[in-house]
Amino acid sequence: MSARPNVMSQRCASRVYVALLADKWSLLVINALGEGPCRNGELVRSVEGISQKMLTQTLRTLERLHVVLRKDLQTIPPHVSYELTPLGQSLRSEAVSFIRWVEKHMPDLTAG
Repeated sequence: MSARPNVMSQRCASRVYVALLADKWSLLVINALGEGPCRNGELVRSVEGISQKMLTQTLRTLERLHVVLRKDLQTIPPHVSYELTPLGQSLRSEAVSFIRWVEKHMPDLTAG
């Protein structure tokens, strides 16, 4: 039987997932996809400041973690869309809570 995951332990693999999922771009992309499926260009416009390279890397990581699903739209020229999986939807609710907390506490966080 394996030990229960403990993110506070430096030997626990859960730290890798915390780092990948709590990355600023990951949280913002997850939040943007909560409105429904999006194509690449829509995500670039929605997540202001993200470069195409970072968006591609972030989407690939989230896809590997089964948080985002990439759908080939079977068109010519080729088009794909991205959407949250059920796992991604459950993470989005947590991410939105964190994002709203940051927005609510901006004055406290920026107070000198």
